[in-house]
Amino acid sequence: MSTTRIRMSDIIAKPFWKVHQDVKKHGHTYYVLGGGRGSTKSSYISIEICMLLIQHPECNAVILRKVGNTLRNSVYQQMEWAMDVLHISHLWKKKVNPLEMVHKQTGQKIIFLGVDDKSKLKSLKMPHGYVGIVWQEELDQFSGMEEIRNVNQSLLRGGPVFWCFSSYNPPKSRDNWVNAEMLNDETDRLFHHSDYRSVPYDWLGPQFFEDAEKLKARNETAYRHEYLGEITGTGGGVFENVQEQTFTDDDLNQFDRRRYGLDFGFAIDPLAFVCMHYDRKHERLYIFDEIYQQKLVNAAAARKIQAKITEGSVIRADSAEPKSIREMRDYGLNVYGARKFPDSVDYGIKWLQSLDAIVIDKRRCPHTYKEFVSYEYEQTKDGEYISAYPDKNNHAIDAVRYGCEDLMPAHGRVIVKRVEY
Repeated sequence: MSTTRIRMSDIIAKPFWKVHQDVKKHGHTYYVLGGGRGSTKSSYISIEICMLLIQHPECNAVILRKVGNTLRNSVYQQMEWAMDVLHISHLWKKKVNPLEMVHKQTGQKIIFLGVDDKSKLKSLKMPHGYVGIVWQEELDQFSGMEEIRNVNQSLLRGGPVFWCFSSYNPPKSRDNWVNAEMLNDETDRLFHHSDYRSVPYDWLGPQFFEDAEKLKARNETAYRHEYLGEITGTGGGVFENVQEQTFTDDDLNQFDRRRYGLDFGFAIDPLAFVCMHYDRKHERLYIFDEIYQQKLVNAAAARKIQAKITEGSVIRADSAEPKSIREMRDYGLNVYGARKFPDSVDYGIKWLQSLDAIVIDKRRCPHTYKEFVSYEYEQTKDGEYISAYPDKNNHAIDAVRYGCEDLMPAHGRVIVKRVEY
């Protein structure tokens, strides 16, 4: 289980060295790591958790996210990566039902839980030892400090010493609860901020740095928020890059890279169909037509859609409606289900936010325009914004995400080089 042959400088980025030393001597109980994209904060925490478990065989670990179905493809894979880097993967038995890892020799456990299932948190029992290590990933998606305190009170008990890690990308809004909370000085909490600029170039790869510089040149505010992790906004609006423009017939004739998205609905939710043009060179999305109607059966919807597209055009739709997709194909439309994966909503919205502009003709697309300019982050009961997206009044937004899914870069992850010893 020894990691003495591994140099920490080869697996932990320089910004985290002082944090690592503080963790070793248990300078604090709570470690909150904020930062921009590519800062490797999650990579650092996963390595730190593995090493703490080695050094403290009486400890178990619990890793949390707000929503349970996002765990396997995020923090679970991150822990697998850390074990591989530390050459200890063979010592752990990995399970997916329940989602956990068990040390083959000591019986220590790493348990992965969603805060959306509070019953599992309250009933959590360890076969031996206690929960000494907790990691709350994507902290800004939690509801607020009350929820965090309730979680910690359920987990951090029955032992002499604890380490509680939190990681997040700072939300735009200064009013967001997590940004406001980090202004409070707590003696037992260490707050650390980092960004990609201190990470070795080959850890992230040239494409990452090229994309960062590209966004910096095009939209410095978005660059500062996404890559530097800076707080750049004051309100709760999700899309701050929406522009209104009236398109002439000549404008429409210039739209030669058209794409179409479809979100199904009927009784309560409307069916939403959007027509778009994407300017790849300038990274601007133009939305110029829509269908937005309740109680529209598929046959009638297909006729309306056919009147707005050219024959054979590809339409990307909500894959959760395979029956409706099949019917649309039977009616002669070239409809495909959009891919979905954990965090796909978050991923798609962030891609739309990164565009230079989302240009909408309010006259032609009144419902789509209203959704984009009115869509705000969720709020707690106290009116504080949190980094979560409400699943309401977003039907056209979903249709836009589906229609643009093939434009979005691959769902990437930071990969630190494997070092052989």
